[in-house]
Amino acid sequence: MGREDSHYRPQDGPGPENGRSGPWQQPATPAPPPAPAPRRRGRLLAVLAVVLLLAVTAVGLVVVRPGPVDGWLGGSAAAPEWTAPVEPSPSPVLGEPVSAAPSPTPDGVRAVLDPLVRAAALGERVHVSVVDVSSGTSLYDNGGDAPTVPASVTKLVTGVTALAARGPGHRIPTRVVAGQNPGEVVIVGGGDPTLAIDGTGFYPGAARLDKLAEQVKQALGGTAPTAVVVDSTLFPGPVYGPGWDADIPTGGFGGAVTALMTDGARRDPKAGPKYAERFPDPDLAAGRAFARLLGPSGAAAKVTKGKAPETPAGSPAAGTAPAPGTELGRVESPPLVRLVDIMISSSDNIIAEALARQVALARNQPASYTGAAAAMDEVVAELGLPADELTLSDGSGLSRRNRISPSLLTDLLVLAGNGSRSELAGVFSGLPVGGWSGTLADRYAPAAGTTAGAGVVRAKTGTLTGVHAISGLVTTADGRLLAFAVLTDKVPGGSETAQPALDRIGAALAGCGCR
Repeated sequence: MGREDSHYRPQDGPGPENGRSGPWQQPATPAPPPAPAPRRRGRLLAVLAVVLLLAVTAVGLVVVRPGPVDGWLGGSAAAPEWTAPVEPSPSPVLGEPVSAAPSPTPDGVRAVLDPLVRAAALGERVHVSVVDVSSGTSLYDNGGDAPTVPASVTKLVTGVTALAARGPGHRIPTRVVAGQNPGEVVIVGGGDPTLAIDGTGFYPGAARLDKLAEQVKQALGGTAPTAVVVDSTLFPGPVYGPGWDADIPTGGFGGAVTALMTDGARRDPKAGPKYAERFPDPDLAAGRAFARLLGPSGAAAKVTKGKAPETPAGSPAAGTAPAPGTELGRVESPPLVRLVDIMISSSDNIIAEALARQVALARNQPASYTGAAAAMDEVVAELGLPADELTLSDGSGLSRRNRISPSLLTDLLVLAGNGSRSELAGVFSGLPVGGWSGTLADRYAPAAGTTAGAGVVRAKTGTLTGVHAISGLVTTADGRLLAFAVLTDKVPGGSETAQPALDRIGAALAGCGCR
């Protein structure tokens, strides 16, 4: 059964988040990891902390994460209107890396990590990459180039490729145009997964259908629509991903991916961040909600799936009846950098699939699972990363067909922070903090040997049954910033043993100078 990580985890509950217990064979005793080969994939232009101010000047945005990460990301700045409520101010964590701090040595890192990598709880395939962020030097490599099932760590690739292909300031539109027939309006989905029905939506700052309905009613001048057509053809192909476990469509952590939906396809926007019942036809559900917002006549209107009519160039609306295809209203999502932030921090699978399709659209690929995977691979290659170490079937990591190497992930983190592509730095603002936020909120504290990572490890996690992964950043005891990735896809037991064993690796890097 599938699993995906979240800080909201009803233990042993059903669904892809938590999986179900089952019989497992004990693995053979793993062989000691081979000695690392020296590896260098490019020298950084600047220390990552400089870039992590995340000032996206091209679009006039500054991403601010208040509370524990504020000092680590940079000084305070005016936040955009969609910024989440201010968190309480705890004691400072994630201190600024020290640029002159001594670097760990490969021998020092190996002495610390070798016993942890051999832990039986992690199984027989434990692939690890650790890179010094300032120099770009590989410090530890244990199967680092081996493509491995990444689970939700896939979202790092999705976030970076979306930021590269679309840019941090891109907003996803939802439009309404006049239909072919009198009284017919067409709501055209642009792929915004955060669209809300009204002010009680799940995602803060989301575009709203009630605002869109007001625009349409004003544009129609009081003419009551008699039919609502839903155009969700922007996303062709299957709505469920290849390689997804059978329980994902109904398990509450994934769902049908369509170009029009509200609240991430949730039936109830007040439901939990991930474990929520989803509409099997999110586009039709959104169309019906929109019809109700149009008023009494709209509520009685027929809601069907169709396609928006095209208006010939320069063709004006005639009289009181708009020409087919005439735009009657438009709302837009929060900036893409904000969607990446939400996707990473809460491991939102629906947003991940929507962002992957934005990459496809930017590269003139079909906005399907296949097209998105091809487009993300293309962007990874354009960024100069080893695309041959990447095989994708979806953007969320729910697919067991995905393969990513740990070294590709550490390369990606280095590139996002080295200043050469400043728009990619948006991938860092949502990274969960050990013992504090997101999918790491309840980790790096209770288990023995993990407390050194609390407030110091900042990373994306990934979990499917038998698969556990983590990739992100950690500051050593000397103040040196490292990028790391640990991927395991033959784990013999459950989260209760695998996650602490995984966390001890990050905590060991945080607690040592490793020299």
